Amino acid sequence: MKIIMTGGGTGGHINPALQIANEIRKISPDTEISFVGTKRGIEHTLVPKQGYEIDEVEVQGFRRSFSPKAIRANLKALKLSFTSVREAKKILKKRMPDVVVGTGGYVSWPTVKAASKMGIPCLIHEQNTYPGVTTKKLAKYASVICVSFESSRKYFSSKDNEKIILTGNPVNTEKISKEDARMKLGLSPDEPYILSFGGSMGARRVNELCLEMMETYSAPKHIRHDHAIGRTEYAKFSSLAKEKGLDKNDRLTIAEYFYDMAVRQAAADVIICRAGAITLAELALRGKAAIYIPSPYVAEDHQYKNARLLADAGAGIVFREAELTCDGLTSAVDDLLNNPNKRMRMEDSVRQFAMEDSGRRIAGEVLRLAEEHC
Repeated sequence: MKIIMTGGGTGGHINPALQIANEIRKISPDTEISFVGTKRGIEHTLVPKQGYEIDEVEVQGFRRSFSPKAIRANLKALKLSFTSVREAKKILKKRMPDVVVGTGGYVSWPTVKAASKMGIPCLIHEQNTYPGVTTKKLAKYASVICVSFESSRKYFSSKDNEKIILTGNPVNTEKISKEDARMKLGLSPDEPYILSFGGSMGARRVNELCLEMMETYSAPKHIRHDHAIGRTEYAKFSSLAKEKGLDKNDRLTIAEYFYDMAVRQAAADVIICRAGAITLAELALRGKAAIYIPSPYVAEDHQYKNARLLADAGAGIVFREAELTCDGLTSAVDDLLNNPNKRMRMEDSVRQFAMEDSGRRIAGEVLRLAEEHC
């Protein structure tokens, strides 16, 4: 069997695709799996690292602005929405897949649409409570729609609802205890450890807050603190960290991206992060106390809705980015570090949101479609 995965732009779209691909490979080792992405997306880096081939199409998203620059960009995006489908058809004719799997991001659009037009069954997966624009547009082309939250159903038509399966979010299910994770990172059992990140592409305000917190709180208190800046602004914020002298402190680690995120998450006492659906699923699976700073730049404010769901259940703390100061963030972190019982209650609460077999369930649906197509 042959399967094509498509999705990307950010880690929130490509990481689920990689998890599904890895589960398929476990169940059916002889299945040929390849990816379709763009040159600019993080998939261009992450996919080859896991041993998969990737083909590229040129496509870009639309901007929500009427500035002259945005209008020019949207005209190009409109043109590419047609030409990218032709590019995708060429890839599909070369690869001859039995199924195409789309996990979101604008790169999913041409490949899933082209596959549907060619009679190739398609499965799409939505990570967030509120479906993205691409997911809603591709719903009519899909044979199966996998969602991560039951509440997502109401955003689809009654016809599309017949194709929906609740699967949850596929995440890295690597089993590692907090004790073993800490040993790998050279941490003692009782040593406070903070992990912070803003996503694979980065988040300016999260970077600003976390570097300031490292300087004014973590370093003076000799607390181990690791921070991932993200790709987009790594040069800027790594330079700022050097100006602050943070790179000379061996208890602070500042990187573009952590490829051993599962280990670092398992080891952490407190995590500071955005509220993308995949991040929430990972932290629920690992039972981690987290402070969420949702991105205000996503469609329908879906990150805040994701985080609010957890916060209302006592499973996390959420702050609006515009209202948060370094002092406020530091106070919340310090409270969690110094109140282990409060942290433990939060860890117990967040575990109720975990769905451990998501990747395997989606992989099973993909293989079923492939067998029916063969």
